Amino acid sequence: MDKKIILCLAHMSGAEQKYIQQAFDENWVVPLGPNVDGFEEDLKAFLGGKKEVLAVSSGTAAVHLGLIGCGVDSGDEVIAQSFTFCASVNPILYQGAKPVLIDSESATWNMDTDLLEEAILDRIHKTGRAPKAIVPVSLYGMPYHIDKIMQIADHYGIAVVEDSAEALGSRFDGQSLGTFGRFGVLSFNGNKMITTSGGGALICPDAETKEKMFRYATQSREPYPFYQHKQLGYNYRMSNISAGIGRGQMTVLKDHLAHHIMVARLYSELLNDMPGIKVHLSPAERIQSNYWLSVISLNPELHIKGQESIEPFAVDPGDAPNANVEALRRCLEARCVESRPLWKPMHLQPLYSNVPYYGGKVAENLFRTGLCLPSGPLVSKEDVHYICDIIKSSCQLS
Repeated sequence: MDKKIILCLAHMSGAEQKYIQQAFDENWVVPLGPNVDGFEEDLKAFLGGKKEVLAVSSGTAAVHLGLIGCGVDSGDEVIAQSFTFCASVNPILYQGAKPVLIDSESATWNMDTDLLEEAILDRIHKTGRAPKAIVPVSLYGMPYHIDKIMQIADHYGIAVVEDSAEALGSRFDGQSLGTFGRFGVLSFNGNKMITTSGGGALICPDAETKEKMFRYATQSREPYPFYQHKQLGYNYRMSNISAGIGRGQMTVLKDHLAHHIMVARLYSELLNDMPGIKVHLSPAERIQSNYWLSVISLNPELHIKGQESIEPFAVDPGDAPNANVEALRRCLEARCVESRPLWKPMHLQPLYSNVPYYGGKVAENLFRTGLCLPSGPLVSKEDVHYICDIIKSSCQLS
C-alpha cells in the first residue's frame, strides 16, 4: 500500500474556492460576512428549517454558548455523558459549574436514560435542586434516545444541550439530531462530515435566542457606536473565509453521508463471519446514524498477532485499551492504515476522577475493547476490503 489510509480526512468539493475567492474579491476576510450568513442559511435548511443556526469558531465554543444560554452558572450541576471527548464536558468547568457523569447503555453506546433519571433524583436529594442542564452525546454519529431524554428533561424542568458534533446528518424518527433540545451543537473540524478547516455551529430555538447568543460570541459588545460591555463575552465567531469553505462543503454533504453509510455496511458485511469482532450498527430503524466513524469491538479473548509483546501503558493498565486492541492498531499501522481507540470515558480521566458518576462498566468496557476504522469520503471500497483482509489475517479466537 503506497498511500496511508486516514481515519477520516476532509474532501474538498471544488466549489469551496469560488466562495473563498469571493471573500477575497470583496475583502470580506474577517469574522462575519456574506459567507457566514449563507452558510448558516444552508445549515438551517438542511436541518429542517425550524431552528436558527449560529456559525462559531468550534464545536467546543458551541457547547459553551449552549450552557450559557441555559443559564448555567457557578455552582450549578450539569449532567453529561461520560463516554465522550473532553470537549463535551470541559465547557461545564468554564462556567464554574460541576459535571455529573452518566454511563452509557450498550445498544447505542450513548447516555443511559435509566441512569439519567436516577442521577437527577439523587442530585435533587443531595443538593436540594435539579441539575441545570443535560448534555447527551451522539457518539460516532449514533443517535441517543432523545425521545426518552427529552421526556425526562421536560418532567424535571432541565434544559438539554445536544452535543451532536459528530452527527451532522444523523436522525431520530426522521428528525435531525441537534434540533430536539433547547440547543444543539455541530462541529466542522477537519475530520468531521464536512469541514470549515475548524469551526462549529450552535443550533438555536429561535431568532431572538440566536441574536442573544451572537452577542456572547462577539465579546458581548453592546449596540453603541463605541465599545461597551455589560456581560462577559467571547471571541467565538466564524470567519468569512472558513464559512466559504463550509458553503462549498454543503454541496457534497449528501454524498458524504451516503458514502459513510456504505462504508459502515461494507465493514459489517466483510467482518460478519469473523468470530470475536462486532461492527457497531444502529439498533433500530428510528435511529439513523451518519456513521461518521465505523467502529468495531473486539472480544477480550480474541488473539491478535504480536499481542504478547505489547507492554502495559504508562497509565494504570485497567485504564487503557486491551492488549489485543493495541496489537490490532499496530498491525493496521504497519500496513499504512490509521485506526484509533474509542474515547476514554471522562470518569477515568484524572481531571474528572472526583466528580459524581452514575453507572457501571459499560463505557469502560467499550473503551477497552473498541477501535475506530477509516470511514471518510476518501476511503474507497477497495480500501475497506484491504483493511478487512488485514484484520482477518491478524486475528484468531483463543
